[in-house]
Amino acid sequence: MKGAGVYCSGMTTVIDGNAVAEDVRADVAATVDALDAEGVTPGLATVLMSDDDASSTYVSMKQRDCEEVGIESFHVEIDPDEPASELYETIDDLNAREDVHGILVQLPLPDHVDEREVLRRVDPAKDVDGFHPENVGRLVAGDPRFVPCTPNGVMRLLDDADVPLDGLDATVVGRSNIVGKPLSNLLLQENATVTTCHSRTTDLEAHTRSADLVVAAAGIPEFIDASMLAEGAVVIDVGTNRVEDSSEKGYHLTGDVDFESAKEKASVISPSPGGVGPMTRAMLLVNTVEAAAALTDSDVPLP
Repeated sequence: MKGAGVYCSGMTTVIDGNAVAEDVRADVAATVDALDAEGVTPGLATVLMSDDDASSTYVSMKQRDCEEVGIESFHVEIDPDEPASELYETIDDLNAREDVHGILVQLPLPDHVDEREVLRRVDPAKDVDGFHPENVGRLVAGDPRFVPCTPNGVMRLLDDADVPLDGLDATVVGRSNIVGKPLSNLLLQENATVTTCHSRTTDLEAHTRSADLVVAAAGIPEFIDASMLAEGAVVIDVGTNRVEDSSEKGYHLTGDVDFESAKEKASVISPSPGGVGPMTRAMLLVNTVEAAAALTDSDVPLP
């Protein structure tokens, strides 16, 4: 029995990421209410050290998400021309605050800031992105504290669509530390047989055509089409690419998958936008309330 976040288009099941994310947010709100009853208000701090409009918009969306479910949000903006020490000291201050349970430093950062140092600086118990080396190691070992939000969202979508992962041949296209690598590990832990492809992979099409599940996370607009898929494959599109056009906005968003072509061959497919993107934001809320529960030794039911 498939979840509420799917609908059918012909013979293809299309995953509705917005619907699944709405269910997740409802679960998070219930957990927030339970924590509030114990005197705990989950708090998420966002830190922005960039003039990038997309980063600023994304942080604002995260703040609105927090408000909707009752998570308190704290925001710090740092001029990108300030020295790296300003960011490091800000992180140290947030690590020490008892009302802050999760810390998210929005990437990318200015060139003069060492991103690896920033990731190491965040308290692993408040690292709701799941990027601290300790949390990466725990994920690889099969004992995660926090699962990175996008891979976690992909796994939720697959579960909601009742995709059986045990024994499945999965191909992940992309090997980033944020998506490709952690997702490959998560699929492996669910007993899928996983191939991770990247820019040096020879004959990419041979890997995707032989896969039961294809996850596209390479950041290349619509480069995976029906010709690269097996009949009946499950296709998850992680990409969100801005493509210039002649519209009033001057661009449109598209995924890494040619949706119209791929849906004619796929048995299950997620669109982009409207698939993984809403889940990434929803899973950040999940990680934040889990952090609040752990840091306050609460045993409330988690989403």
